[in-house]
This record gives sequence, C-alpha cells and structure tokens, in this order.
Amino acid sequence: MKRKILSVFLTGFMAVSLLAGCANGGGNQGSTEKQGAEAANTKGGKVTLKVWTEENTFEATNQMIESFKEQYKGQADFEITLEKNSDADTRDNVLADVHNAADVFAMADDQVAPLAAAGALYPVPNVDEVKAENVEGSVDSATIDDVLYAYPMTADNGYFLYYNKKYYKNSDVATLDKVLKVAADNGKKFSMDWSSGWYLYSFFGCTGLDFGINDDSVTNHCDWNAKEGDIKGVDIAQAMLDISASPAFMNAADADFVSVMKDGSVIAGVSGVWNSAALKQSLGNDLGAVKLPTYTVAGKQVQMASFSGYKLFGVNAYSKNPEWAAKLADWLTNEQNQTLRFEMNGQGPSNIKAADSDKIKTDVAIQAVMAQSEFGKLQRVGNSYWDACSSYGQVMAFGNPDHIQLQKIMDELVKGITKSVAG
Repeated sequence: MKRKILSVFLTGFMAVSLLAGCANGGGNQGSTEKQGAEAANTKGGKVTLKVWTEENTFEATNQMIESFKEQYKGQADFEITLEKNSDADTRDNVLADVHNAADVFAMADDQVAPLAAAGALYPVPNVDEVKAENVEGSVDSATIDDVLYAYPMTADNGYFLYYNKKYYKNSDVATLDKVLKVAADNGKKFSMDWSSGWYLYSFFGCTGLDFGINDDSVTNHCDWNAKEGDIKGVDIAQAMLDISASPAFMNAADADFVSVMKDGSVIAGVSGVWNSAALKQSLGNDLGAVKLPTYTVAGKQVQMASFSGYKLFGVNAYSKNPEWAAKLADWLTNEQNQTLRFEMNGQGPSNIKAADSDKIKTDVAIQAVMAQSEFGKLQRVGNSYWDACSSYGQVMAFGNPDHIQLQKIMDELVKGITKSVAG
C-alpha cells in the first residue's frame, strides 16, 4: 500500500549502540560455495522469526517464506510467523516495544532514519550485493551516514492518474481541466484524497515555492503562503477551489478508490500501484494509467508533482536470530521474489533485473509511476506537516464554506507546517 500519514513522532530516545552485522552473504540464490560459507555461521537448532507486512501481501509473502525454508532446509529448524502490520505504522510499532517487535518488517523509506537513530535496525551485512542488484535511488533511500540499514523491496511508492479508457482518449488525460470536463459531461466523478498531505503536495511541488524538512529532522520550512512571484500561495488556493467547484470533483479516501472505480461512479482518479491488481481485475483492458496531468494555476498549466519513495525490509537489531533474520529479509527482496511480488500484488521492483522484464515494461501502472518520478520528491517531512495539510485540504474540498480570506488560509497552513513542535 501507499505510504500513509504518520501522526506520532517519538522523541527522547536513549542512545544505544548499533549492532554490527557479522553475517557474510545474503538470501539470494547463489553458488554452492557461498551458501556453504553462510551455513557455517548459522547452522543448527531452532530458529524462530516473526515477520510484519501488509495483510494484502500475505499470500505472496507466505510463498516466499516457504521457498526460504526449502532453500535452507537442514541448516535450521525454522518457525516463521507472519503478522499483519501497516507499513506506515512500522516505525511507531517497533519503537513502542522493540524487544517484542518483528525480527523482519516492511516499511517506507522515510522510516529508516528514525529507526536507525534509535538503534533499532541491524545493518545490512551483504552491502555490495544489495547495491549491485537494486536501483541506486532505492539503496540511497536505505542508507544513513554511509551505512545501509535495509533491503530495497519496491521502487513504486508514488502516485499517478488512473482512468477508464471507455471515456478518455490519451489526449484527454494531459490536463486536469479536461479530465474534469469529460467526467462532468458523462455524469461521472474524478476522485482524489484531499484529506492527505501526501496527495496535496501535488499542487505545490512544481510551482517554484519552497518546502522541506530542516536539518533538525523534526521541523519544516515552507513558503507556500508567498505573496510575491509568478505563482503565489493564494493562486494555488484559488486553483484548488476552482477544482473542487467542478460537479465532477470527489474528495474521497484512497481506501475507497477501487470500489468507486469498479462501480463506475468514478472514471478517473489519483492513486498508486497498490490498487493496480484490483483495478486490473475490475476494469481489464479499459484501465489506463499515466503520469499526473497539469492543472491551471495563475493562468498557467503547471505539472502536478508527487511524493515518491521506496518500500524496504528492515531487520530488528534486537532480534534473537539477527543473521537468519537478515538472510530472510534478503530472500524476501531478491530478484525471484520481487518478480513474484509484482506478479501477485502489482508492486514495482527495485531489483534491476526484475524491473527489466517484458511484463513490467508493458504494465501501465508501473510505467505511469516511473513517468511521474521525474516530477517526484522523496518524502522527507516533519510530522507537523500532516495535520496542517489535512485541515487545509478539507477547507479546500468543501469550497471554503466560511469564506475565509485566502491569504489567511495560506498563512495558517504555513504556520501549522512550520510549527516548532515535535509530533
């Protein structure tokens, strides 16, 4: 699934020593000599491991776990359990009780830094292999101070435009104006989640206005209320009000996107690859996907931006079996299993060879997120961003019902985004 909003920032961590990895080699299928060397460090006894991942990936992950057991059969007596955990909640859940957290857990890339700072991540032992096998951006996203702390799993954690080809020609989806017009002309809807700052960034990212996290890794800087320049803060606010005034606009949670596309009430909307498999099943060859369109702001057509990122598997530094946990994380992210993850869940690989397959080159959702990545930015934000954007997005979606001056709205948005409060 997508990277969801994290609303709690845990502070005041006690400094703990990072556990250095001592295993050599990874879980990828390799030579007999390599596997034999690994076995010397890990052979014997019962090995109990717990894995956290999204529930909708259980079927694929169980297959990967079974193939892992087969690969290392005879080297240990494995007892591996799979538990449901939202990727967005991994940081909070690990740090809430690191000793009872999973040995191996899926997470979004923006969680690496706080987990590493808290000493909760076991560094990747087979660094050179992982770097060679995965795209550079995914490795960079898992690296802090030249230490690789997690195994890249996907390179698709972004969003783009889905549409129903029964209603839209290719040229129709280039601009949001036309997307809305076609939907309105057909009595249908365009859907986007304006309660989420993850999606709202799309209206600001390519406007020339500034936003990002400060060096303290807690607070943000932001000038989205700018009163000067080609595009001012109030211009974006007005553009969003114009969009929400369209009879075709629907502010809807991403969790509802598949159902409204399936029942035909929505014929275009913004979401990501986590919904790809279900949408393909529902719409078949009528499913289209492209980069986000341009939108009208201050009389100009401006490309909609996006947050982008990667999904990773991390290993708990407090695992009782860290070497085997690292092997399992490596196995869950190897070429074979990234391919399986794509085939079963529609997730785009970070593994270079897996991403080069013909199936992935012709997958509309993967190609759309790749095209949008040119206009994407890694999500690195302080948590005050999320609530401020949610409040702002709701006001815009409902058409500014209290008729608040737009400059005041933008000033309040920036004040909320930049407030000096950890949380």
